[in-house]
Amino acid sequence: MKVEQIYTGCLAEAAYYIESNGEAVIIDPLRETDPYIERAEADGARIKYVLETHFHADFVSGHLDLANKTGATIVFGPTAKPNFEAHIATDGEELKVGNVIVKVLHTPGHTMESSTFLLFDEEGKEHAIFTGDTLFLGDVGRPDLAVKTDLSREDLAGHLFDSLRNKIMPLSDEVIVYPGHGAGSACGKKMSSETWGYLGDQKKTNYALQPMTREEFVKEVTDGLVAPPQYFPKNAVMNKMGYDSIDDILAKGLNPLSVRAFKAAWAEEEALVIDTRHQDDFANGFIPGSIFIGIDDNFAMWVGALITDLQIPILVVADEGRQKEVVTRLARVGYDNPIGYLEGGFEAWTAAGEEVDAVEEVTAADLADRFDKEGMNVLDVRKASEYNAQHIVGAQNFPLDFINSNMSEVSRDKRYFLHCAGGYRSMITASILKSRGYNDVVNIKGGYKALVETNLPMTEFEEQITEL
Repeated sequence: MKVEQIYTGCLAEAAYYIESNGEAVIIDPLRETDPYIERAEADGARIKYVLETHFHADFVSGHLDLANKTGATIVFGPTAKPNFEAHIATDGEELKVGNVIVKVLHTPGHTMESSTFLLFDEEGKEHAIFTGDTLFLGDVGRPDLAVKTDLSREDLAGHLFDSLRNKIMPLSDEVIVYPGHGAGSACGKKMSSETWGYLGDQKKTNYALQPMTREEFVKEVTDGLVAPPQYFPKNAVMNKMGYDSIDDILAKGLNPLSVRAFKAAWAEEEALVIDTRHQDDFANGFIPGSIFIGIDDNFAMWVGALITDLQIPILVVADEGRQKEVVTRLARVGYDNPIGYLEGGFEAWTAAGEEVDAVEEVTAADLADRFDKEGMNVLDVRKASEYNAQHIVGAQNFPLDFINSNMSEVSRDKRYFLHCAGGYRSMITASILKSRGYNDVVNIKGGYKALVETNLPMTEFEEQITEL
């Protein structure tokens, strides 16, 4: 028996590969199928099942393409109603995979169809649970991401309380917990940076597994919840209803365009241009009107949080050799309409003599020197929880997460100095503001991490409360 975790850091997402005696199972795969198919081929194994713990909200799963390419059976837990052929397992149903057994445990709460898969080894011993978003290390799944339900988040939290206590906690302490996500995911609020652990340790340390009443549990898991990223319900619908093949998305998006063709497509398709280079490169020069979302950070999450139309035509500016990575990561969160990339990248644009723009930047030390000498409008674009923990006295909180709904808080007549924690989010903010005609913006290099080292007046530090 082989059990492997396939972890994708930019989404803080874990898929799993189980193999026994020539048969394999994939749990919660990402959109691209090649890694799973190649892994099974390396073992000479046939993928028998694609197991889905629930209708995911934070990414588009690869279950349909993987099943179509391998002949595997898609399996959901009880109550799931997908718009495609799948096996809807009963609670307690056992699936044979080579010489091992996978048992389906219906664990509603995160969503009503949520299920945990319990793996028994060749000797019939409980080996591991694949919990999806039911149980994380240090946390549990938020109870407000169901595709469509008449139940409130408090109702779902109550179901989660029962699932954990009746299905998960009675299992042996030696059982390995393989969760669907780790720290950084918006599906929980106190997740550990570890990506697997033992159930016995979770019983001791996970706040949600401690002795408490149902009412106390409901309050704990719903406290601090804010609206999820806008793409979450849209991805959940795609996972339930179906979607286009990743191969078709790649074929369309990996379309090299000359500068002339790029400009024509931009105008004709009313496309959005996303520049995925490093923020320092973007600051030094970019195509006017383009938006910066760098590929080397939480690219997919920020695309999903900020771009409200999943079907908007997208044109890509990328470093050479990274175009496929960009299109793939767009597709992971449901942005299925990339129409091409700038051949030769930004260098081709400048070589053609086209207009360029840049983002003015200052160091934290420069800002500190000038801070008392002139009135400054400082926009702190971190989350409210980060801002509330500590910020520059007089700075305005303008969270990037909610920029689309908060534009009335800024004026085109003012000069703004922007910062986040390190520089990535503030550069995204600067690019969005400039694309919307707010041209007098200045990025503070190094962000809060650099600002806190200066003599700028700061509020008293308060312990940060996790915000979802």
